[in-house]
Amino acid sequence: MTQTTHTPPARMTWDARLWGALLVVCGVIFLDGLDVSMVGMSLPSIGADLGVSLSSLQWVVTGYVLGYGGLLLLGGRTADLLGRRRVFLIALAVFAVVSMLSSLATNPELLIAARFVKGIAAAFTAPAALSIITTTFHEGPDRNRALSIFTTCAASGFSMGLILGGALTEVGWRWTFLMPGPVALIVFLFALKLIPNSPRDEAAGGYDVPGAVTVTGGMLSLVYAVVGAEHAGWVSFQTIGLFVLSAVLLTAFVVIERRTKHPLVRLGILRAPSLRRANLAILTVFGAYVAFQLIGTLYLQNLLGWSSFETALGFLPAGLLVATLSPNAGKLADRIGTERMIVAGMALFVVGYALSLRIGPESAYFATVFPTIMLIGLGFAIAFPALNIQATSGVPDHEQGLASGLFNTSNQVGGAIVLAIVTAVISGRSAGVTTPEGMLSAYKPALGVVTGIAALGLIIGLTGLRGLRARRAAEAAEAAQLEAVQRELAAEEMEPAV
Repeated sequence: MTQTTHTPPARMTWDARLWGALLVVCGVIFLDGLDVSMVGMSLPSIGADLGVSLSSLQWVVTGYVLGYGGLLLLGGRTADLLGRRRVFLIALAVFAVVSMLSSLATNPELLIAARFVKGIAAAFTAPAALSIITTTFHEGPDRNRALSIFTTCAASGFSMGLILGGALTEVGWRWTFLMPGPVALIVFLFALKLIPNSPRDEAAGGYDVPGAVTVTGGMLSLVYAVVGAEHAGWVSFQTIGLFVLSAVLLTAFVVIERRTKHPLVRLGILRAPSLRRANLAILTVFGAYVAFQLIGTLYLQNLLGWSSFETALGFLPAGLLVATLSPNAGKLADRIGTERMIVAGMALFVVGYALSLRIGPESAYFATVFPTIMLIGLGFAIAFPALNIQATSGVPDHEQGLASGLFNTSNQVGGAIVLAIVTAVISGRSAGVTTPEGMLSAYKPALGVVTGIAALGLIIGLTGLRGLRARRAAEAAEAAQLEAVQRELAAEEMEPAV
């Protein structure tokens, strides 16, 4: 009987071209971080200039998230079907053009529409970028290292966006919308030369159009229902109708995926426990942070009287921590495993957000806000790379776009839903309030919601530790068995021929 052994792939040679391709692809997540943080810093100025209320102002963020989260699954699958390089380049070009056009918007409707289209472009660019990394680098130390660099670029973009967003908002908020356009064009030009061709997956079949329509409609309906509930009411015909529509469409999507020959989402991919946990966890991570950034920006600018640039400097330490520590996350994952990293990061989030509940009308930044910022930065540096690794581990190359799309969808949908809930809490409690104490009575419950979301993420992370010792023992036993077989084969080769 012949025994088949599986040896891990040899470590890759990181030559100049491989580094170039990685950095170009990382440019997309750099742009995403840059864009999110710059827009966050400019929200109060946009509201003042265009006469937009807080409840309407959230649509500048949510419009982007709707386009992004609603079409990510289609974007990931399209990258698998048409070729990752082709999808990456087309979507990046659209992102650049719409970025520059959005800076010309003269009313909130046009601005939100431009953000929606920009989100659609990102929905095709982001999963293509992540799947290019996961199909280029072997699973294990090489891929972990690449994903750590990917995370570092996201943090660097976010940190730079804070500084640029704060500085450019002082000149005019439109510059914060214009800036990502030229950067995207530069990334596009380098990508033309450095991103390797990826052929269309001929075995994948055609497009699952019914699946794409139902899942996109279901996700859009769900997010729109939560976002619009503040004005329409949680028990209004509109809100309930949208929730029902979302449930019907998502149920139809599951039925379609089970029956179609070439599904948009192979539902079996969700059977992997690590993939499910990573997607649920990132939903809480991004949702809590986006909501916290809004609360923190309003608190620092409206209550403490900080400028947009000073606010950016206040948030900057978190991004610098992530940029500094993330490059070592891959080595840490190799040593202790992603499960322990995720739990540690989630615990830091919970403690950090809980500490923010101490804010007062005249609180000193370094006594109250700064500890939260530092713990959030540490949490992201530890947990985010681990979640990226866990969300794509064990997935075959032809489904890496799908896995990336699922992960990014959870990311964006979490941001939209939690932001909508927190905005509703703030708006409901701050209506007609002008005193610092009244504003705090709106901010603190919102921070309580954020802390609760982070605690839910910690619970999800803890479920990954169940049975971890048994899994590690099984992996060690398998490795020892493989080593014994290899020694036996080597001994047989050394024996002299008879």
